[in-house]
Amino acid sequence: MPLKSDPEKEKWMAIQSELDVEKKNFNTQKQKVFPFNPNFISDYKGYKLGMSVAEIDRLHAFRRKNSYVNSAEEFQKVTLVSDSLLNELAPYFKFPSWVTKRATQTRGSYKQAYSKQQHLFVQQDINLASKEDLIAVYGIGEKLATRLLLERERFQVFLSMEQFQFIWGLNPEAIQDLQKKFTIKSSTTTSFKKIAINELSVKELSQFPYFNYSLAKEIVKYRSMNGDIKEIADLTKIKGMPNDKIKIIALYLEF
Repeated sequence: MPLKSDPEKEKWMAIQSELDVEKKNFNTQKQKVFPFNPNFISDYKGYKLGMSVAEIDRLHAFRRKNSYVNSAEEFQKVTLVSDSLLNELAPYFKFPSWVTKRATQTRGSYKQAYSKQQHLFVQQDINLASKEDLIAVYGIGEKLATRLLLERERFQVFLSMEQFQFIWGLNPEAIQDLQKKFTIKSSTTTSFKKIAINELSVKELSQFPYFNYSLAKEIVKYRSMNGDIKEIADLTKIKGMPNDKIKIIALYLEF
C-alpha cells in the first residue's frame, strides 16, 4: 500500500532544497578582487582577503620598520599565511614594475631599491598630467583619472598637492603615490587669476568649488559688516567656512 503523501512536508522539503542551493552559492561565491600591492594591506582589506588578525599584525610590524615585501614568497615569510591562502592571493599581487624586472636578481630591501630609482626620477607637474599619466598611479583607474581631470578643470589649476585628500575615491596609497610622482610647478600656476573675494558677488563667489551659495552669502554678509577680508584668520570667522580646507582655499584667493 503506497504511503500517503503529506502536502505540508513536501512543501517544506521544496523550500529546504532552495535554501540549500542558495547557501551553497553563497559559500562558493568569490568576492571580486582587483590587483593590489600587498605592502599596503589595511586591517579591513586584510580581513576581507581572509587573513587573520595575527597575520595582518605581522605585516604591519614589518612595514613599521620601513621594510617592504618584494614577492609572494616574502609575503608568506613575513605574515606566515597558509599555502592555500597564498595561492588565492598571490595572482592579485601587484608590485612596482622595477621590482618585477629585477625579480631574478639578488634582492635588496624595497627601500634601498626605491632610493636608487629616485636619482633617475623627475616629478611631473600635476597640472600637465594626462589621463594616461594618472592611470599609471597605483590605485587610480580610468574612471578615477577622469574625475581628477574634471576636478582640475573646475579649479583651473591645482595649487596644492594636499587637495587630493579631499577628492572622493582616492585612497591613502593613491594619494601617497601621487605625491611621489607629481608636484606643482610655478610655470603652470603663475597665470592663474585669483578670486577677488572682496569684490565678487554672491553668484560669482558661489562658482568656486569650495564655496556654495549659502557660504557665498555669508562671505558677502561678513564683508558688509566687517569690511574687507584681509587674511586667513578673517576667513575662519565666516559661518560655514570649511576650515579643514582653509589653507588650500587661501591659495586661490586675492585679499
